Formats: sequence, C-alpha cells, structure tokens
Amino acid sequence: MSETLILPDVLDLNAAEPLKADLLALRGHPLTLDASAVERLGGLCLQVLLSARKTWAADGVNLSLGSVSQYWTEQWAAFGAPDFNTEGLTA
Repeated sequence: MSETLILPDVLDLNAAEPLKADLLALRGHPLTLDASAVERLGGLCLQVLLSARKTWAADGVNLSLGSVSQYWTEQWAAFGAPDFNTEGLTA
C-alpha cells in the first residue's frame, strides 16, 4: 500500500530539513507526494526531492507525484528539473 506525503505550501530553506526527515522516515515504502498546496518551491527542497526520487529508484520502490498546484508546475519547470514521474530514472 502506498503512503502519501502532503507537501507544505512553502518549500523553502526552512522546510528542507523537515522534508528530508519526513522522506527518510518513509524510505523503503511506496510513496506518493501531494504537491497540491505548494505555493513556493525553493532550490534546496528541489534538491531534496530529486535526491529522494533517485533514492527510491535505487531501492526499487515507487515514488510518484500525485496532485500538484499550478505554482508547483511553474516553479518546477522554471528550475529546468526533469519530469518527476518519468525522466532520468532509467539506466
């Protein structure tokens, strides 16, 4: 059964460490991220999320992105980050 982690509305410098801790607590479990409330995405949280994506892939466990806000979509794209669910995960 997949767990869901609801991301906070502000993913900035102050949110990076709690986000990392939340993700580490769920490591090894299938996980869906709910980004529907995100209004601001900062670079450090982006790095934490990209690292989690690679970690889950290396562990052979599903980590996917569920609902997203318009802000998430715009800011994720502004960073030039790969599509969360598909890009960059295959060898």
